[in-house]
Amino acid sequence: MFDFIVDLVTHSGYLGVFLLMAAENIFPPIPSELIMPLAGFVAARGDMNMVMVIIAGTLGSVLGTMPWYYAGKLLGADRLRRLSDRYGKWLTVSPQDVDQALLTFARYGRAAIFFGRLVPAIRTLISIPAGIARMPLANYLAYTTVGSLIWTALLACAGFVLESQYARVADYVDPVSKLVVLAVIATYVYRLVAQHFQRKGQQR
Repeated sequence: MFDFIVDLVTHSGYLGVFLLMAAENIFPPIPSELIMPLAGFVAARGDMNMVMVIIAGTLGSVLGTMPWYYAGKLLGADRLRRLSDRYGKWLTVSPQDVDQALLTFARYGRAAIFFGRLVPAIRTLISIPAGIARMPLANYLAYTTVGSLIWTALLACAGFVLESQYARVADYVDPVSKLVVLAVIATYVYRLVAQHFQRKGQQR
């Protein structure tokens, strides 16, 4: 996994970092906790510019939030609840998840957008209530960009620092990356099964 992502980032360059981070925010195939540190690692080897890596990652991250923002803006809370109830079992997003995101936004407002970008568990879903509340796009982009910039910079810098331990990085990151991917899959399956039984219980 380590070599695959490093090769992918090396050969696809900044566009690859941008697309991976965008995809990670829509439906995480590979989490940003792997993408950005390894992009920083590649930059430390001299194959990419560190500043451009952070910019590409930040722009990709911001772009990836936009479908969720517009989904909230166009559909509204009631429709999103109905869609999550109908199709959420495949996306593992339940009506309760939508309600929790709405509650978080209502309680903390703009701060929820900024700090939400720093919390993996709610980084994507926090965009939905911003759209539902019709938060001005300029404000949404400002808070999302700053939060995303901090997140991607921290991860990229961690990978950059580890470059001096090149021989040991692969030994540590490869098994960890496999565990992260397995954890993502396991979480998805768990939520899929949990929602299935929850619906069966509600039907009784």
